[in-house]
Amino acid sequence: MSPSVYAERRARLSTALREAGGGIAVLPTAPERTRNADSEHPYRHDSAFYYLTGFSEPGALLVLDAAGRSLLLCRPKDEEREIWDGYRLGPESAPAALGIDEAMPIEALDTVLPQRLANCPAVWFPFGGHDGLASRVAGWLDNVRARSRAGIESPTQQRDLARLIDEMRLFKDPHEVALMRRAGEIGAAGHVRAMQACRPGLREYQLEAELLHEFRRSGASGPAYTSIVAAGRNACVLHYAAGDAELRPGELCLIDAGCEYGSYASDITRSFPVDGRYTAPQRALYELVLAAQEAAIAHTRPGARKTDSHWAAVRALSVGLLDLGLLDRDRHGTVDDVVASAAYRRFYMHGTGHWLGLDVHDAGEYLALDEAPIEQPDGLGGLTIKKPSRRLQPGMVVTIEPGLYVRPAPDVPECYWHLGIRIEDDALVTPDGCELLSRGVPVRPDEIEALMRG
Repeated sequence: MSPSVYAERRARLSTALREAGGGIAVLPTAPERTRNADSEHPYRHDSAFYYLTGFSEPGALLVLDAAGRSLLLCRPKDEEREIWDGYRLGPESAPAALGIDEAMPIEALDTVLPQRLANCPAVWFPFGGHDGLASRVAGWLDNVRARSRAGIESPTQQRDLARLIDEMRLFKDPHEVALMRRAGEIGAAGHVRAMQACRPGLREYQLEAELLHEFRRSGASGPAYTSIVAAGRNACVLHYAAGDAELRPGELCLIDAGCEYGSYASDITRSFPVDGRYTAPQRALYELVLAAQEAAIAHTRPGARKTDSHWAAVRALSVGLLDLGLLDRDRHGTVDDVVASAAYRRFYMHGTGHWLGLDVHDAGEYLALDEAPIEQPDGLGGLTIKKPSRRLQPGMVVTIEPGLYVRPAPDVPECYWHLGIRIEDDALVTPDGCELLSRGVPVRPDEIEALMRG
């Protein structure tokens, strides 16, 4: 993206700083992480830092004041290290390349920050997610306080920068939407490839390889998270990682996988028959989950509460659980009783979606903090008093992912044992409803069967 996009975001953050009383914002990127011995994990920048700079190198920190002045501290040019580790932008080139006002070597950090914090009302930094940052800020403040006899005032407030940036990140601008559409397209193509490659006798890791091939072939940096490829009963383990289980005829395979493109994530789940045809019980359960997703999609629109889609899905699932005999009417009562008692949680124990963006579980407040607490279901069969869920607005991106997970039990029809089904798509909230960004992969059972036959 153009440096002007990031400059506009920094300008909005500076405005938010002024409106909150002023101060200096300090935001580091993520550190490099050792995998083992002298090998590093593939580097991934901090999402908030990248959101404001577009800079993806390690060893960097952004300083921004309420007047809109920006300073980047980054690694200096180093010919010897660049031979081993790759080229560096360097402080000399950073202002022109990134639209930053000023850049310095990162080694100057402990000298520069006490100078910038002098006579400043507050220091803003993320309170979580950066090990050692709070103690380093404390050291800078001690340095400023040591000069009080010279008439230098130290910031009297330490405030959480994440609250300001997270609210900005919750609303996607056109540049972000374009990247997320492409991430959805590539993610969906990976699922299509895996479905087409699927056949009895393969292993879970072989389908994972098909996903990774399509992601990288299409320009994604890789998976947005550890791909779930779960055959048979493994689909009842929510965070199962692709292993070596064999794909067997008559079983389902659940794939929850998405790619990262331009630093933005997709997050897609499909559940399909290993041999290309759903059995009658599999189809019945699948169509129930699909109906729940459709109910949730209908409630994903401006003005709706974030949790409205969840409760719509819960109600649809509860109807089906009673109709299919997974929940006994004599024991659990009506649909209203099932929802109120949370009896459905035996088969559906997670939420129906989350924010999506630079992170798979993206930044953003879920509650309407400006509203009064109200009594509401706690999701466990009781009631709680807390602030209501916030209302959806255009530009937000959410996942919609109902599921059912049936483990063997004496009171559960055996034909449903070991079935784990989840259907997940990515939805951009629009002025009129929502746009599904991930429907490049079929979702209806007949369409999935036709794709696998082809």
